[in-house]
Amino acid sequence: MVSAVQAADGHSAVFFIEGGQVAREMRASEFGAFLDGYVGLSDLAETEVRAVLVELSGDLLVQALVFFRIWFDEEGRADSHWNVPIEELAGRGSKGPDMGGGAIRLVCRSQCPDPQYKEDLWDPDMTPGNNHFQAIRKAVEANGLKFRKAEPVQEENIPVLNAEAEDSGDAEGASSALNRSRLAQLIREQRLRIKTLQSVHRDSLSDIQREHRLEMQGLRSEMAALEQKYERHRLSNEQLKKRLSERNEQYLTMQEQMVSGGQDKERDDANADAELVLLREQLERRQRELELRDEKIVALEQENHELQHREPAENSILDHLKRQSVFLVAYHPGVGHVTLPYDDIEIYFNNPTAYAADRCGMNEPAYREWLEHYESPVCKHEGKGGKLCEEPLLRVSQPAEFRPGVDDRCEKHQA
Repeated sequence: MVSAVQAADGHSAVFFIEGGQVAREMRASEFGAFLDGYVGLSDLAETEVRAVLVELSGDLLVQALVFFRIWFDEEGRADSHWNVPIEELAGRGSKGPDMGGGAIRLVCRSQCPDPQYKEDLWDPDMTPGNNHFQAIRKAVEANGLKFRKAEPVQEENIPVLNAEAEDSGDAEGASSALNRSRLAQLIREQRLRIKTLQSVHRDSLSDIQREHRLEMQGLRSEMAALEQKYERHRLSNEQLKKRLSERNEQYLTMQEQMVSGGQDKERDDANADAELVLLREQLERRQRELELRDEKIVALEQENHELQHREPAENSILDHLKRQSVFLVAYHPGVGHVTLPYDDIEIYFNNPTAYAADRCGMNEPAYREWLEHYESPVCKHEGKGGKLCEEPLLRVSQPAEFRPGVDDRCEKHQA
């Protein structure tokens, strides 16, 4: 949470980030009012906002940054369940880049002092032309929130004898210390950039996988709809054939009756001829309908075959995967990183665990049993009352080396 009370020698603000720019600024006290639900922001309704807590010194230099996320509901009010202690995290942040007043205290997703809040944070972009640190520094220098800058204390200039001699003696040491400090700061910034780039790569891979799953689900739904349509036409066709067969039987029966009628035939010849013409017209119409049905069924079968064997759309995710200009990589314990061939993608997403088990040369139940031990290497012996022993054990890192009932039991319960 954000406290409305500011330190006596500094200021606190919250910046909302859109793209690579600061889109909105407010004092920490104003942001606290949003968290308390007193006011809302209608333009942010049903939106997840990327925000930054900015702590400034009295002379308006950045001292700490906390990059956090917050959700606004359909009324533009901040999520009532959001409870991230950003001010406390700011005080525990690791060293970050120099933004004019020395290395700042930085808290982000890749540099979080408390892992339970990691998913509520985000990583800043440090690429040239889209650097969030530069955007924040520009906003601080513009001072759109009208923070009062503390006046520097004027020190009395008291002349000191032999000052030049003393200063010249310390100049070389000060220069060396400054160079070391600059080098350490550069190393910290590069490490931070590597961490943020890795985080961006993970998020991008997750987005590609999610889009692929949605695309596969859409194709399956389309295929199911076509199969249902085909089945309806097939049933309709069978019904038409049955009705046509009944008509033919009626026609043959009438012909037999006409032949055996003798004198009745001569008397009712005009009526029989008229009814026969009507029946023939109905038969021809039904035959045309049957032919149209057959043509539709052939077209549907052809469409179904084309959908099953069609090439992915150009520049789509599946097209890049098939041409191997983009690779889909999955990670599973015991297997490590696996590059999925295009033909295995659907098999993998139907059952990732079974796919990983197969790559390990195991069946799925055995792999799951090892995976449970790998994620929680404790004794699984169940005592009286169903209580587990849970004595810590050495983890077996390779699935093929795991022995159920032995490697997941402590020495006391192996016997």
